[in-house]
Order: sequence, then C-alpha cells, then structure tokens
Amino acid sequence: MFSWVYDPPMLLAGLLLAIVQFVAALPWLYAIDPKGFKQTAASGLGMAYVGAGLLAAGAGIAAFMGYKSDPTNLAWFGRYVYGAALHLQLLVDLFLLLPHLAVMLFPKAGAVAQAAYREACRQPMFWLIVVGAKAMIWLSVCIPYFTFGDDYKMMKQIGFDAVMLSAVLFGVLAASMSISEEIEGRTAVTLMSKPVNRRQFLLGKYLGILLACLVMSLVLGWTLNYALRAMREFDPINNAPDPVDPTAGQVEKVVDPLTFQAQKSVVPLFEKPVPSAPGKAMARGCGLWFSDTLAHSFGILLGFGQVMILVAIASALATRISFVVNIVLCLLIYFLGHLAPVLVRVTESAGAAGGVGVGLVGFLGKLFDVLLPALEFFNMGPAIIRETPLDLWMFGTYVATVLGYSLLYTAIALLVGLLLFEDRDLA
Repeated sequence: MFSWVYDPPMLLAGLLLAIVQFVAALPWLYAIDPKGFKQTAASGLGMAYVGAGLLAAGAGIAAFMGYKSDPTNLAWFGRYVYGAALHLQLLVDLFLLLPHLAVMLFPKAGAVAQAAYREACRQPMFWLIVVGAKAMIWLSVCIPYFTFGDDYKMMKQIGFDAVMLSAVLFGVLAASMSISEEIEGRTAVTLMSKPVNRRQFLLGKYLGILLACLVMSLVLGWTLNYALRAMREFDPINNAPDPVDPTAGQVEKVVDPLTFQAQKSVVPLFEKPVPSAPGKAMARGCGLWFSDTLAHSFGILLGFGQVMILVAIASALATRISFVVNIVLCLLIYFLGHLAPVLVRVTESAGAAGGVGVGLVGFLGKLFDVLLPALEFFNMGPAIIRETPLDLWMFGTYVATVLGYSLLYTAIALLVGLLLFEDRDLA
C-alpha cells in the first residue's frame, strides 16, 4: 500500500495526473469566483497553498495506485472515474468559454449570441430535454432488440438518434419562440435602436441557440459513452474484448471497429508521458475513455449537421411566421428531407410500368430532393451496421465533407432569412 513512498516515478505519475485535472478545472474555478481567483494567482502565499494542494492530491493518487496495484483495476478507474471526470470538466470549460469566444470573433453579433446562449441554457426546457434524453439512452441499454447478436449496434444507433433529435427539438423550439417573440413583442425595436443591425441580430440569435444545442449534444455524448460500455457489460454477446496493443493484432470479432481504431491512435498519447507501470495503467484507462469519445464524436457531429440546418431554417422562418406554423414546417422539412431520396429511387425503379401518378410523385420527389436538405447523408446507421471494418480517418473525411454541406445549406437558409427579415416592419 505504501510502495509509492519508495517509488518516485509513481509519485511523479500521481502529481502529473493531479495537475491535468487541476488545469482542466481552472476555467470553472475562475467562473465561480473571479475576484478570489485573481487574488490567489497574484499572491505568493496563495500559490504556495495551490502547490501544496497539488502535492497532496498527487500523493493521494499515488497512494491509491499503490493500494490497487492491479493494472486491470487501475485501468478501470482511469477509464470510468478519472477519464470521465476529466471529460466532464472539459465540457464545463467549453460551456463557459463558448459565448466569450463568440464575442471575440463577432463583437456585435457575438453579444446577441451570448445573451441568446445564456437565455437558452437557463430555460427549464433545455434541462428537461437533457434529462429525458438521458433517460431514453439508459433505457435503451436494457431493451431486448432480438437482433441475434447485434443489439449493441441497434442501441448505438438509438443513442445517436436520441442525441440528434433532442438537440433538433430544443433548437427548433428555441429559435421559433425566441426570434418570433422578440419581433412580435417589439423587443427587437429596442435592440435595433442600439448599434446592432438586423443581420447581426438574426445571426447572433442563431449562433447563440446553436451553441446551446452543441453543449446539449456533447453532454448527451458523455452519457452515451457510459451507456454503450454498460450495454457491453449487460449483454455478454456484445462484450468481445477490444485489443489495445497494436502489435497484438485484431481479435476475430471486434464489436466496435471505430473505437478499436481510435484506441490505437489515442491510447499511446496518454500512456507514454506518464512514468511508472501503475501510472501508465491509469493513463491507459483515461485514453480508452477518450478513444470512445473520439469514435463517438463522428456520430455526434453527423447529427449536429442536421441540427445546424434545421435551426437555421427555423430561425429564417421565425422572422415571418408564427411559432406553431414554424414548428409544423420544420417537422415537414425534416421528414421530406429524409423521404425525398427514397421517393426518387422508388419512382425511378417503377418508372417503366408507372402511369401519370407515378410520374407526378417522381417529379415532386425530385423537386423536394433538389430544394430540401439531403438529410440521408447525416445517417450514422450505414457506418454502424456494416459487416466490414470502416477506416476511422476515411470516415472522418466523410464527416467533414457532410459538415461542409451543412455549412453551405445553413448559409443559404440564413441568407433567405435575412432577405425575409430585411423588409419586416418592426414598429
């Protein structure tokens, strides 16, 4: 238990792990008490207390590693305790820094975005949707899917859909209510009297709500990490071991090929800088957690591409139409965006034997396919259910391409919204 006292590398490893957590905590410590944070940073005695606290924390981690000693147990704690806590701290940091980053990049529109972001995150609806989505994700762990060994893939698809639909639901509702209420309630007139034009108002509102949707997606992604690992423990069929050592080769069946490939890239980055074998085991567990995060982030980003487009459409429509009509139109666009390519394929295959009705449906399908967003490209399902392994970085290139399409369609939707908003009478 006290082997760490005679093992300086283990003590150094504990100190390094404590410093990483402390650095990740700095932004939210500053947010809690900015005045006290500055006084401590400017005081020699305060920094001495900080150094003593880090030494004590490092010694505590080293003592824990010496007590556990078993690499498997240390990797478990490094993954589900240390790594998950570090990930959560980084999410809190992002939650606090995003609005300030928006103000730095776009001073006037960023100020509107900061206000919209804070308003969105303070709404009970935001946290109600988060709690409901978390419950749905955890409920999907224990649902029998009867897929003959592919329950994990089904549950993973449900998890990504839950994250995406939650962000879409909140983003569309928030954009529809916030922008239309600002205009109908004449609050926008007061804002326009200040040095903020209509373009900056609309872009700021959109950006603030979108940042809140991003935070929601990342928080639910953190929950999804836990739930997917719990699913593998809950169902032994889906719990084939994932090899971590790249030299060991691949087992006959890797349950999650994307995660396995991420492990080969991420785990060494965490493991190599940490001295001593117990410290490396803890760092390996942390690397495994962030390997899951990296692999799952592609599915989160694909879903977030849909969120970008639909929130942009809702923001554009909110400049002219009421809340209820906006929600109905966004729902219609969402379904037609997924259905139009299917209609085109079906009518093309039935075109030879079809009549006037089939031709009309095919024309409408092609029209919707051209005008509406191609939401079928944002589906994570084909990457999950495929039998052959999918290269992680090639799939990352595909995700980046789809996000580029999202940015292009978002820009078009917001441009249409600006045209609609430009001649809107606010008085």
